[in-house]
Amino acid sequence: MSVSSNASSASRNGSVDDSITTTTTTTTNTDSSELTHILNRRQEIMDSQEAGIDVPRTFKVVNVYTEFHEFSRKQIKDYQKTFNTYDTARDGFLDLNELKFMMEKLGAPQTHLGLKKMIAEVDEDNDGKISFREFLLIYRKAQAGELDSESGLNQLARLTEIDVDQVGVSGAKNFFEAKIEQQLRTNKFHDEIRQEQEDRRREEEERLQRRQQFQQRAAIFQ
Repeated sequence: MSVSSNASSASRNGSVDDSITTTTTTTTNTDSSELTHILNRRQEIMDSQEAGIDVPRTFKVVNVYTEFHEFSRKQIKDYQKTFNTYDTARDGFLDLNELKFMMEKLGAPQTHLGLKKMIAEVDEDNDGKISFREFLLIYRKAQAGELDSESGLNQLARLTEIDVDQVGVSGAKNFFEAKIEQQLRTNKFHDEIRQEQEDRRREEEERLQRRQQFQQRAAIFQ
C-alpha cells in the first residue's frame, strides 16, 4: 500500500515537473523568438541605412485611452462616433473619398490637393489613410495650437465640436462666429491692459528724465 502510494505520488510529481519544464521551455522559446525578432529588425534597419534606404516605421497597437490622456473617455467615445459616421467602408480608416465627403458634410469642402495635405499631416504610417488613432492626433494638435487656423484639419477639429447634423451648417457658422467674437473681445481686453501698462512705463521714463535734467541743472549752480 505504501509502495503504491509512493509510486502514485512520484507519478504525480513527475507530471508536475514535466508541466513546469514544458511551461519554462515555452516561455524561453517565446522570449527567444521575440529577442530574435528585435535583433533581426535592428539589423535590417542598420543594413538599410548603410545602403541609403529608408525603413518604414512600425507601430504597435496602443490603447487610445492611455495614449491620449488629455482627453476624457467621453471625449474619445464622441470622437469615435464622429469617425465611425464617416468611415462608410467600415474598415477602420478614413480614405481620401471619405474625408472628402466628411468635409463637404461639415460645410468646409476641400480641393483634392487640400485633402491629401490633410491626410499627410497626421498619416504617421504613410498608408494614405487616417486611422482612428491618427484621427485623434488632429484634436491633440488643435488643442496644442499646432494647426494653422485656416488649415483643413483645423476646420475639421472646430466643426466637429458640435453636431452639424442637429444644428445645420448655418448653426455651426453662427456658433463659430460667436466664438470668434468672444475671442476678439478677450483679445481687445488684453490689448487695453497692455496699452495701460505701456502708458505707465512711458510716464515713468518721462518722470525719470525730468528728474535727471533737474539734477543736471542744479549741479551747474553748485
